[in-house]
This record gives sequence, structure tokens and C-alpha cells, in this order.
Amino acid sequence: MDKTAINPAIELPLMEAFYTIQGEGAYSGCAAYFIRLGGCDVGCVWCDVKDSWNADKWPVTSIDKIVEEANKHPAKLAVITGGEPLMYDMSVLTANLRSQGFQINVETSGAHAFSGSWDWVCLSPKKFKAPLPEWYQHANELKVIIFNQSDFQWAEEHASKINSGCKLLLQPEWSKQEKMTPLIVDYVKENPQWQISLQTHKYLNIP
Repeated sequence: MDKTAINPAIELPLMEAFYTIQGEGAYSGCAAYFIRLGGCDVGCVWCDVKDSWNADKWPVTSIDKIVEEANKHPAKLAVITGGEPLMYDMSVLTANLRSQGFQINVETSGAHAFSGSWDWVCLSPKKFKAPLPEWYQHANELKVIIFNQSDFQWAEEHASKINSGCKLLLQPEWSKQEKMTPLIVDYVKENPQWQISLQTHKYLNIP
């Protein structure tokens, strides 16, 4: 999709929005309203939402409608994800959610310019398109997906750039979790500045 065809002051391509339990990262176990935007140019080979990549597939939805639907649920935690949500200016969406009392978390690769007002930034860097330097200072949580053994060193390279208050999380890629989880356990025991993140929603079969 031509980004100039979207006016993020009033509308965004919405793949799906749903009320669920956050399954991974620092907010694992919390009730949350997920807003998944269409469009991604990072292209992770192991992405489990590849259907989100092509923004043209998803309806352009007014921000007013997105916030109205979010307000129908008890939890006031909104998680903006994708795709790669920062392909679009997030200023208006986050301002409107905040005006309704939401805590606003984002999950991003950091590959696009910072925009929006966030309570919690989960930076999950990808090898296919590096984060912009500005994201390391905004990150509250660095979540690195471990697909093979060399990813531990790659994780440390990113950890060397983040701010001192950022949580460090290692998460096994789902298709490799049986092999990689024991390695992550051993690594965290030797490097206790890191914590383990698991995709608990997949173990529990929560959408």
C-alpha cells in the first residue's frame, strides 16, 4: 500500500482487533485489547502473522471506530501491533486512546521513525531491517526472538545499546521452542540480566 494513501490522522488499515490475554513479554497474563494494523516491510521468515504484511488486504478503518470498539471491553490496556504499526504515524490513535483512559503498549521492530505516545515500548529487533537508533532509548522491553544459537550474541549486541531501565527478554521462536528453550534456560542462568519470555497464549490455546 502507498502510505500516502492513508491519512493516519483519521484512519488506519486494520487487520484485526480483539480482546484477549497478552501472552508474551512483560505484560504476559494481562487482559488486553489488541489492535493489529496491516502492513509490514520487515519480512521475517518465521513471522506467524504473515497475512498482515500486505496492507491492501485490510479495511481502512476510522480511528474513532477503532477506539469505540476498544471501549467496549473492561480492560484499559491497549496493545498496538502488526504487521509493523510504526509504518504509520501513531500520534492520533494513541492520543485518542489515552483520552479514553487506556494504557497504551506497542510491539515494534523499531525499523520506522518513532511516533505516538506510549506507556510501554516492546522493541523486538529483526535481522531483516535493523531498528533505528532512537528506539533503544525509548524501549521499556527488549524482546529478542531466538531462532538459532547465534541469536544469543545478536541479542547481546542490541542489549549493549538500550537504556539502563529496559527489561531484557529472550523468547524462543515457536517452531524451534523445543530445541531453543533449554538453551535459553541455560543462558539466562549464566546471564541473569536476561529473563525468559514464552508465548503462553499458544500453550494455553488463547487466541
